[in-house]
Amino acid sequence: MEYGFVDCHCHISAHEFEEDLEDVIHRTKEAGVKTLVAVTEEVGEFTRVLQLQESYPDLVAPCFGIHPLQGGGGSERHSVKPEDLDVALPLFYKHSERLVALGEIGLDFTPWCAPTQRERDDQMSVFIKQLSVAKELGLPVNIHSRSAARVTIATLKEQGVHRALLHNFAGKPSIALEGVKAGYFFSFPPAVCRNQQRDKLIKQIPLEHICLETDSPALGLDKDARNEPSNIGLSCRYIADVKGLSQQTVRLVTAQNAYRLFPKAGRG
Repeated sequence: MEYGFVDCHCHISAHEFEEDLEDVIHRTKEAGVKTLVAVTEEVGEFTRVLQLQESYPDLVAPCFGIHPLQGGGGSERHSVKPEDLDVALPLFYKHSERLVALGEIGLDFTPWCAPTQRERDDQMSVFIKQLSVAKELGLPVNIHSRSAARVTIATLKEQGVHRALLHNFAGKPSIALEGVKAGYFFSFPPAVCRNQQRDKLIKQIPLEHICLETDSPALGLDKDARNEPSNIGLSCRYIADVKGLSQQTVRLVTAQNAYRLFPKAGRG
């Protein structure tokens, strides 16, 4: 079977794509992307992701999740509170058959995002609750971990989670290898091409535990330009170069990994 790319973590429901979505989708397919694992950050995105799946049923694989930061990308952004999850919970159950994972969920302990212990405790409460729902529904999780790599992986293990993707992972290789031992996967966006900061990490994580992502519209090659799923080949090429492998090998193995992790995404 000929595998294409799987973008394991993207925000195709983002407002940045509203004006030219058809063109974005066309470029995505032209680039050889077969599946977009479409994550959400807030409950307001849930309906949009389902609509996109209806419009592009062979491409869009929806996830629901409440991100550790709420309020969009503006200055009003705040650390998640338990009440931010209240409206979402019934929707996880209502639409569970259509979901391939819960995400984007996780922890963000960046000091200016969660300066107090109360905020970190609230994030942990929301995270653990969503992990519990994912286990109950038999779904994997699509994870955000910033300034919280060690505690995120420790929490996943403590909660008995066996299927997880840690997206845009930037923790130490030793911490990542704890995740590898637990069976978790790690994905890297085109932004890793900007410098060599992740090279040691990418070298040490076995290819059998790596997936590709764009995190579009963010984390592209140019941090000031909109990223899109068609750029996933940049991640593939970079990982191939760092590991001394062919791009074809990286594309094939990462796609197989993705469908193993997200079996409801449909192929593999």
